[in-house]
Amino acid sequence: MGGIGPVGWIQIDCADPIAQAGFWSEILGLPMDKVLGDPPHYAGLLAAAPDHPQISFQRVAEPKTMKNRIHLDIPVADVEAATRRVVGLGGGRLDDPDYHEYGFSWRRMADPEGNEFCMVFEDPGRDPLDGDVRSSPP
Repeated sequence: MGGIGPVGWIQIDCADPIAQAGFWSEILGLPMDKVLGDPPHYAGLLAAAPDHPQISFQRVAEPKTMKNRIHLDIPVADVEAATRRVVGLGGGRLDDPDYHEYGFSWRRMADPEGNEFCMVFEDPGRDPLDGDVRSSPP
């Protein structure tokens, strides 16, 4: 049985769609696409490929108050360099240790409005089958 359709857009609620789209454009290396509304209500990024969903930022009145129920995982080659870049763009590292589980390592980060995301990286000093540790879920 086929699905009802593909994922076309991933919408992220925010206070400032232009600023959020600019931040994520730099993080993902995707140019900004359409901005809808005056003042801007939606700002999107071009899809990474024709069959991939677009990421779009939608202005909402209420602030973020709890942990996101969905987040983006971003593969990075150098987690320390990527962390410095995120911080330089106005994001931040969450006050958590890096997690290592099932052969994966990731670091929890936040964008300028506090939306969580993870940077997934290889940890050459760790044996992926030995000693996976995780103190709490990402």
